[in-house]
Amino acid sequence: MNPRLVVFLLLALSCTAHQHLSEHHIQHNSNAFLDDEDKDEIKKLSPSEQRGKMVEIVKRIDTDSDKFLTPEEITVWIQRVYKRYAMDDAQERFPGFDINSDGLVTWDEYNMVMHGHTVEVDENAVLEDPEEESLRFLHLKEKRRFDFADTDGTSGLNVTEFLAFTHPSEVDHMSDFAIEDVLSEYDLDKDGFISLSEFIGDLRASESDEPSQWEAEETVRFKDLYDQNKDGKLNRDEQLRWVAPNSYGSAREEAVHLIKEMDQDGDERLSETEILKNQDIFMNSEVTDYGRQLHVPHDEL
Repeated sequence: MNPRLVVFLLLALSCTAHQHLSEHHIQHNSNAFLDDEDKDEIKKLSPSEQRGKMVEIVKRIDTDSDKFLTPEEITVWIQRVYKRYAMDDAQERFPGFDINSDGLVTWDEYNMVMHGHTVEVDENAVLEDPEEESLRFLHLKEKRRFDFADTDGTSGLNVTEFLAFTHPSEVDHMSDFAIEDVLSEYDLDKDGFISLSEFIGDLRASESDEPSQWEAEETVRFKDLYDQNKDGKLNRDEQLRWVAPNSYGSAREEAVHLIKEMDQDGDERLSETEILKNQDIFMNSEVTDYGRQLHVPHDEL
């Protein structure tokens, strides 16, 4: 089965908040849009209040207190924003899946809400109908993720485990599952590494011998963002940067993009002055959770 097709079908089947986060993360700040509620909240702040909030956030990001924000400091901060967003989402969605309100979401409850019926997974059966076999395979993967998230061995997921199930890249202990999952889909030669060709897969935008724009962009991502030791393949640590924990790759991309947009003196870091001169870019970026962090108490993040 084409690994890219498997991924697509699994996301469509699961429809978890993690999918929406992934789509959200790849949109850089220049293309970000605040919803009406956030826009209304920001409008309530005066320019000086917005400036004060941003200075406060800058100081919290600047962990070494040198008055500059480095790509790594911004990356770590954005990861915390992702984590907060994921927990808020899990807490908000959890009651809708906990049908009997007993504080646990069982496999049956999850499937009744997601698919409208209970799902029995047979690990050994191989169905003749290709479509039915694809669905069986996807349900099996979903069940394995569910079971992996259930760390206390109860008959269902509490809200913390539900977070791990719906947002596996935000929870450290899910890294083993994430690695196993990605290797099963991408590691075609089963050597435990992911090469560039395996990373890109067999999806092509056209039949031309020339690399597509998508392929070129993915190649740059592979070489510059994930392959840290430049050996042409992703080892376990590099695979974790790609898929888990805490969306490192997406956070790093956003951090690098922000610095590129706002760094006026070319030192590859941001000063408070540079940030305040680019107030709109900073305010509408993932650093402030698209403006939300301008309105939360100091100790919430």
